[in-house]
Amino acid sequence: MAPIATDVQLILFDIDGTLMLPKGAGRASTKLAMLEIFKTAGGIDDHHFGGKTDWQTLLDLMQVEGFSSDDIQRLMPDYEAVVARHLSAIIPDYPIETCPGALDVVHEVRRREGLIPGIVTGNVSSTAPIKLRAAGFDPDWFVVGAYGSEAADRNHLPHLAVSRAEKLSGRRIPPEQVVVIGDTPADIACARALGGVAVAVSTGYTPREELAAAQPDYFLDDLTQFFGQVML
Repeated sequence: MAPIATDVQLILFDIDGTLMLPKGAGRASTKLAMLEIFKTAGGIDDHHFGGKTDWQTLLDLMQVEGFSSDDIQRLMPDYEAVVARHLSAIIPDYPIETCPGALDVVHEVRRREGLIPGIVTGNVSSTAPIKLRAAGFDPDWFVVGAYGSEAADRNHLPHLAVSRAEKLSGRRIPPEQVVVIGDTPADIACARALGGVAVAVSTGYTPREELAAAQPDYFLDDLTQFFGQVML
């Protein structure tokens, strides 16, 4: 597919598997936080996190332990604080990796006039900055964001990010001028839910054939290919 011909105003990055690899730090901190808040971690050791919001993960694991969706929503602020504390404590012990090309792409997006870099992630808002810093990113580089503590359904998150970008920039941002970059079919689906451009990168844990079957607009090995194949 040819590079995007229309103007792009907003680029929304996923974090895990797209900008960085947490190498188990996320699962470990989630388990510790669940044990502290809910007194159980349920089936977290076998849970598949890919593409899910943290809110959805709590619903998946804690409802079978007797917690209602209302309980989980009520406890979300406490969970956010506790999981951030645990992640901050343990993340230095994990071999965090920055995905190929990720830092260069973010720097180039920030350099280009009229482009807004943002985050759309399943991570809760308190842990996203911790992961970004561990991988060499300044969270302030991403001027808008939407997080997995704001909706259980990931498809709602790009709309939140666009609304915040419009308020910040003072201009309308049509969906077709938004690029969503991620490493799972759920990232592609949330781009589709917005009406934006879906870019998949094969740097996470999703098998290539599964990503290809989700039919992203652009399918990259990694972010070193973004400028050239997606944008000029």
